[in-house]
Amino acid sequence: MGKTVAEKIFASHIIDNPSGDINVIRLDAVFCHEITTPGAINDLVNRGKDRVFDPSKIKAVIDHVTPAKDSKTALQGKILRNWARRHKIEDFFDIGRNGVCHAIFPEKGFVRPGYTIIMGDSHTCTHGAFGAFAAGVGTTDLEVGILKGVCAFHYPVTIKINITGKLMPGVYAKDVILSIISMLGVNGATNRVIEFAGPVIDLMSMEARMTICNMAVEAGATCGICSPDMTTVEYLWEFIQDEFGSKEKALDKYSQFAADPDAEYDRIIDHDVSKLEPQMTFGYKPDLVKNVQEMEGTKIDQVYIGSCTNGRIEDLRVVAEIMKGNLISDSVRCIISPATPQVYQKAMEEGLLKIFMDAGVCLTNPTCGACLGMSNGVLAEGEVCASTTNRNFNGRMGKGGMVHLMSPATAAASAIAGKIQIPETKPVPEEYNEKF
Repeated sequence: MGKTVAEKIFASHIIDNPSGDINVIRLDAVFCHEITTPGAINDLVNRGKDRVFDPSKIKAVIDHVTPAKDSKTALQGKILRNWARRHKIEDFFDIGRNGVCHAIFPEKGFVRPGYTIIMGDSHTCTHGAFGAFAAGVGTTDLEVGILKGVCAFHYPVTIKINITGKLMPGVYAKDVILSIISMLGVNGATNRVIEFAGPVIDLMSMEARMTICNMAVEAGATCGICSPDMTTVEYLWEFIQDEFGSKEKALDKYSQFAADPDAEYDRIIDHDVSKLEPQMTFGYKPDLVKNVQEMEGTKIDQVYIGSCTNGRIEDLRVVAEIMKGNLISDSVRCIISPATPQVYQKAMEEGLLKIFMDAGVCLTNPTCGACLGMSNGVLAEGEVCASTTNRNFNGRMGKGGMVHLMSPATAAASAIAGKIQIPETKPVPEEYNEKF
């Protein structure tokens, strides 16, 4: 009998089966940031276990509130910074070299097909786009991972979603995943892995696949995952070329983690996106989704473009094509936060930042701050934000605020209109030489 992607990864990493379907797996990487890791660090110190299993397999970043906005967030940064120095963790990205965790870690080549990764952050599922098993965990599991390099999980049960058809102009990965969450519901994939497959996924770039996998958790999934292919190899090539010598050899190695044709799934769902229109959320749950057309004209106060979902260079290119030659409505404020310094620099070199600034955008450093209502874009009570982030819970971006999730294209069009607006379909210029 064949295996799913997640089953293949587990088979190569299981080191113990203490009971039932509980398996202890070996970890290839533990990712850390300054919001959830300091609590684990302090507890380990208090228990006399201030150790790390392998400094080379721990990657840490200050990204949620950067720079610190008050004494509390400064202390969180200090705890992580001192810990990284104490244990000689070389891959620590401090302010000035930092970026949003789920953007900078793949960008640095820290995620590979077949890897197992944990982090104290629910959107760790982003990294499943590479054919890795990546999951957000709580403090106790994070502590064990840091100390021992292992984590316990239920044996993976997988829902497969075959995404078929051809996306219409103006429809992007964000629209696809919002439609899937709407279909499954917020608990539809609880204790499940979602394996994304089909011709639409095959044609997507790694950045678009990361957007898809990033929001698998909004349907309750432990992890979103894609089979590795040549697109994966191309993205990683600068990091793996010395190991393999040719892309074909790399693909042959990584294909061992691709799903088998006869793999068994909990469910298989065929999702034809040929007629899918731009999507957005309403209300306070990510499965409350409508066509943007139904919400056109809705008043907004702020537009936010960034985050681990949609702050990458492909996203900013789409936004720039819509904003070029236009001004942000004087009835709204628009904030753009490139997800990493590399994204920021590319956007600068390509002239995107000038387009944004000419349009009246507020540009910020890479940060997660606005997404969880901590800094750089917090809403006041009663305000409404059109956002490319991943959660629209009540108060997510500020007490009493409303968040509508949407694609970067829809967010850009809404910023210009000063209200929810369907984006005009403008192709990304060929000179970028990257598929979206």
